[in-house]
Amino acid sequence: QQYCAFTNATPNRSAENGTGSIINPHWKRKESGKFQRPIFVAATRQHVGKTTVSLALVSGLKKRFDKVGFIKPVGQQHVEVQSEDLDQPLRVDKDVCLLREHFHLDHIDYQHMSPVIIPRGYTKSYIEGKISHENQLNDIRHAFHEISSTSDIMLCEGTGHCAVGSVVNLNNAMVASMVGADMVLIANGGLGSAFDELELNRILCQHHNVRLAGVIINKVIPDKMEQTRKYLSKAMMSTWGVPLLGCVPDKPFLGCPALADFERLFNAKLLGGCRHRMRHYRLSDINLVTTSLCHFLENLRSKPDRTLYVCHISRNDVLLGFLGEHQRAIKKGEKFESALLVCGRKGKYEMSPQVRDMVKGGDAPVLFVEYSTNSAMEMIHDFTPKLNIDDTSRVAHAVDHYEPYIDFDELLRRTSSSNSSFDDPTSSTFNDLKRI
Repeated sequence: QQYCAFTNATPNRSAENGTGSIINPHWKRKESGKFQRPIFVAATRQHVGKTTVSLALVSGLKKRFDKVGFIKPVGQQHVEVQSEDLDQPLRVDKDVCLLREHFHLDHIDYQHMSPVIIPRGYTKSYIEGKISHENQLNDIRHAFHEISSTSDIMLCEGTGHCAVGSVVNLNNAMVASMVGADMVLIANGGLGSAFDELELNRILCQHHNVRLAGVIINKVIPDKMEQTRKYLSKAMMSTWGVPLLGCVPDKPFLGCPALADFERLFNAKLLGGCRHRMRHYRLSDINLVTTSLCHFLENLRSKPDRTLYVCHISRNDVLLGFLGEHQRAIKKGEKFESALLVCGRKGKYEMSPQVRDMVKGGDAPVLFVEYSTNSAMEMIHDFTPKLNIDDTSRVAHAVDHYEPYIDFDELLRRTSSSNSSFDDPTSSTFNDLKRI
């Protein structure tokens, strides 16, 4: 009997292609008579732009299909949303909220978009037997069925690299296999390092009988775009028979945190200038103030307009000078987009009520964080800002930047076939697909 859809799920004999070949219930029959398989997006490691690519994929697919389904089978960082069908609040992965709200995916409800959430303590409970593995699988199967039944194509976003979730027997490759999806892997720019990371993840996909539809290389140095595209394409096609679906040049703005990101990072709120929460700052334009007030004021007028300054809470002169310079610039109609991060360890330093009142009464962006200046600078240096539903400007820029670099025609060709063995005249044979 022919192997069914590279999935561990029980074959559904009620759906056949007329030749006796068994079709996975999640494959969508297109007008051409071919079957469109779900697309699963995973990365080679953390912080490579998987969510950004997912945004671009949904945007491009919406131009080609009426209803695009989206699901994040296993999530970690969650937010609370309101389920319209259940009329009650739910916890879903933050990326689910971003994708559904940005693209107005109103044909699917939150209750099915994030079936398994792994918060703190979940892994221990699973190992102790308090969480059933079968219940996890059933939750994902049910959620996937509900969304698939109302959608023309399914896009699944994984969590991290392909092995993430293995400790609870729900890694990305396993889930992709269960729902009969083809895998798209995302890696950062480079040649040898990117290929090595892709190989590690490809082997796990192969182990779970998941077909690799293609690769998207992200954050490529613009001057090395052609080199990366040429050699990676050749290496992947000759070694694996897998195409490069996209090569995306780096765009620094997409990695620039907004003041709202710093609020989340430090669990604090802006004391003043709250209307500037979505103002972005380059990490290279963050300055620790260690000079005299005179030199600081000189820097304020000579450095780039959008600079984030960091100082200790004991530097009242710097804080008052910042507020005064802000007022001077506004009165003269000059551009002033700098912000000030004031640091002081919790329980040891407090901002005086008088100074706090002055800050709250103005429009200058000032954020007080209960960390030492050294700790705050380290946290900023190690911080990778994530796209979120509030940062509409950066989300829109991300979609506009990424989408044109993705070959949607090749992606859809690779994830569709005329029968369950993938044996299209213009595609690889079934035996070749098992090999790669």
